[in-house]
Amino acid sequence: MLVFFRYCIRAFAELPGLLRWSYLPPLMVYVAAGISGLTAIVGTFFIKDYLNLSAAFLAGLGFWAGLPWALKMPLGHLVDLIWKRKYYMVLVGAGIIALSLLIMYGLIGHTQAMSDIMPVETWYVLSVILAPIGFVIQDVVADAMTVEAVPRFNKDGSSISEHVIKDMHTTMQTLGRLAIIGGTVVVALANVIFFRDVDALNEGQKIELYASIYGYALIIPAVSVLGVLLAKAMAHYHTVTASARGFSIESESDGLPRSEINWTILVGSLIFVIFSVGVGTLNVPFSQEIVFAGSVVIILYLMSRLVRFLPESQRMMIIGTAIIIFVFRAMPSPGPGLTWFEIDVLLFNEQFFSVLSLLASILTVAGIILLRPFMANNSIAKIMVILSIAGGILLLPSIGMYYGVHEWTSAMTGGIVDAKFIALINTALESPLGQVSMIPLLAWIAKNAPDHMKATFFAVFASFTNLALSASSLGTKYLNQMFVVTREVKDKITNQVVTVADYSELGILIIAVAIITFALPIGTIIIVQNSRFRTLD
Repeated sequence: MLVFFRYCIRAFAELPGLLRWSYLPPLMVYVAAGISGLTAIVGTFFIKDYLNLSAAFLAGLGFWAGLPWALKMPLGHLVDLIWKRKYYMVLVGAGIIALSLLIMYGLIGHTQAMSDIMPVETWYVLSVILAPIGFVIQDVVADAMTVEAVPRFNKDGSSISEHVIKDMHTTMQTLGRLAIIGGTVVVALANVIFFRDVDALNEGQKIELYASIYGYALIIPAVSVLGVLLAKAMAHYHTVTASARGFSIESESDGLPRSEINWTILVGSLIFVIFSVGVGTLNVPFSQEIVFAGSVVIILYLMSRLVRFLPESQRMMIIGTAIIIFVFRAMPSPGPGLTWFEIDVLLFNEQFFSVLSLLASILTVAGIILLRPFMANNSIAKIMVILSIAGGILLLPSIGMYYGVHEWTSAMTGGIVDAKFIALINTALESPLGQVSMIPLLAWIAKNAPDHMKATFFAVFASFTNLALSASSLGTKYLNQMFVVTREVKDKITNQVVTVADYSELGILIIAVAIITFALPIGTIIIVQNSRFRTLD
């Protein structure tokens, strides 16, 4: 126990000493991504109560919403080409995010006026698609900046060792996750305050509250713009200071070879965008599957072109690592049906979800800090095995509550260990896993990126791993088509029931997800680690 406490103290104590001012601008953009969760709870309840969209449709919509992350390919290359003007891309992304928020504000606060132009569901889909486009544009710049933020040379001009560089990349990506989670802590606390008296509000007051939160959310693009202004101010300060001392300052990136236009990347990406938009808008049968298959082919081709710059041994290891990460991130979820069950049957309200979010955010921050040394000193394969086991186990409480375990525990403990208590404990254990899994992935990409293609390499490989989330959405859709879950939906005007609630197949759905989450990644890791693609990184 004493050893554990010493480890915890050391993990927290050493992090401040690892901070660099160069890390701050990209962290501001990541903070904006973190506070995007301000509207998550409002969106969940608005969808459930006012939009007649099935769980399978919402899972499929998640596929299309995740697809813009594949746009990191051309955007990443664009960042390399316009490196000194990359901050303008953050401003474009901020504008698109603001538009998405304003659509939802109008949709909730002025439903009739918006529905006179387009159906409510169409407006919602448009907002859902716009938001990730804005965040992708910002994220691709921030990712490239994190690579640039890690120095390769000491102040005396000597090279920094590979081990130290790996540790700094891990630290940078750790701070990036902390910035995102720090943002979620703030918005979770804000939601706790916003929803403190939600049960006392009538329907009109709830709608007014929901709309106002989307108005407050306009701070999200404002923070990313602030990060750009901060970067500009820091660059100007360093230039003026250096000039006053009689010498000029030059960034490390200025000494690197200039990135030239890669027509393979640009043309391949253009084909991908046209192909995806065309198939999606024409409502082609199996459009999601067709787009996914095409996306995989295009991205794999672009990856094959990039890895040519690397030694043979490193290429084999990168392929193995990419396969492991892809499968791990491609695991399906139960979908929105589980949340609907928690609202309708377990009676979780907006404030309780806010409390869960706050708890998850705080504990994720602590988990990331505590686990940073572990992530820096262990292979991705080992980390993914541990996370896969944990992911499967942590679905057990949801399975138990579906079959009424919380009723038994509540009766045995005088009402203490009820559904909310179990949800709090499960959230506390589960919360760090998602972000923890991202850190070694991002550090690995940053570490292996060639100097003259930082943003391009980061974007293409990040697109591949993000494509796994599209696979996850497809898997979730298929499972929700096999095991149908519906919630009660009432017409907003007539108050008549449009869809009847039916959670009879939710239990087997969660069990299926738990088995897949546990078995498939571990099986993949065993196969990869016993092949020539074995990863040691």
